[in-house]
Amino acid sequence: MALQVGIVGLPNVGKSTLFNALTAAKAESANYPFCTIDPNVGVVTVPDARLVEISKRVKPQQTIPTAMEFVDIAGLVAGASKGEGLGNKFLANIRETDAIVHVVRCFDDPNVVHVAGSVDPLRDIETINTELMLADLESVEKRLQKSEKNARTTKDKALMAEVEALKKIKGALDEGKAARSVELNEDEMKIVKNFHLLSIKPVLYACNVSEDGFTDGGNDWSKSVFEYAEKENNRALLICSAMEAEIALLEPEEQKEFLESLGVDERGLNRLIRTAYELLGLSTYFTAGEKEVRAWTIKNGMSAPQAAGVIHSDFERGFIRAEAYHFDDLVNCGSENAVKEAGKYRSEGKDYLVKDGDILFFKFNV
Repeated sequence: MALQVGIVGLPNVGKSTLFNALTAAKAESANYPFCTIDPNVGVVTVPDARLVEISKRVKPQQTIPTAMEFVDIAGLVAGASKGEGLGNKFLANIRETDAIVHVVRCFDDPNVVHVAGSVDPLRDIETINTELMLADLESVEKRLQKSEKNARTTKDKALMAEVEALKKIKGALDEGKAARSVELNEDEMKIVKNFHLLSIKPVLYACNVSEDGFTDGGNDWSKSVFEYAEKENNRALLICSAMEAEIALLEPEEQKEFLESLGVDERGLNRLIRTAYELLGLSTYFTAGEKEVRAWTIKNGMSAPQAAGVIHSDFERGFIRAEAYHFDDLVNCGSENAVKEAGKYRSEGKDYLVKDGDILFFKFNV
């Protein structure tokens, strides 16, 4: 599944530094606004220790993790919805993503200028959120005007449903609330999805702190962001972009030693990737054989045929059944044969909802 997460924030908050660390790409990073003119896209693997454990037992020729795309989007500023800075181009780049990682500056450094002149993460968050909501309001108002006129003329039920959904969204935006705050039923969600609204996307606030702030578990600035995210029913986590960029240059063994010296279990980036994965409502299932052990990304609640379709559309079209067992069964029993002997190996049909950690083999006929 080609899923994209956009990295946004004000200029000079550490977005490109974070992107470089994430993808080992070479997005230009400099101490001035708008150094990233076009979005940089990088593919990153989703860290999953289960892949290693499965491979130990199956001993495949290769092991392939699942992945996500991260997009480094140049810094937004106040007035972006009206074309300030590089305005609408940036908003269009965000519109194409599935979720947003909002990098918030929670560190003080006189050598790195702040576009607003001082460090104030909540003010910065409100600046970005306001621009996203203003852009949405403009889009919704235009669409609503057209749809209302056509609905009155045609009495088309689909158009009338669209009008009602848009009115709900507009009401929230008029009150300064994000589109994601609106309670929509399943049909309304399908309607609204077509408009690619910016403020409806799930958000992960990445509190960019200094190295001391990271090892100390944050600071007053980051704590205020965590509280803000909780009120919004969003997520927040700590990250030190500068430290992650340094770690990215080290060999795996050196990385491990460096983290141990800091008293940290794992890289902040691993948590960021996994949290972004969870934010999108994603799960992982595995296929395992002598040729390869591979992780596959699916939306939570997908049926077995839909999950098969992630591999190839023919698998979904000609789905017969899925032979299944769970990662936990493999670990507890030790091998696939032992799983079968323990009666944990199952045959599942079209109605089966795939669970995170399932190991599947699909039977199909086209």
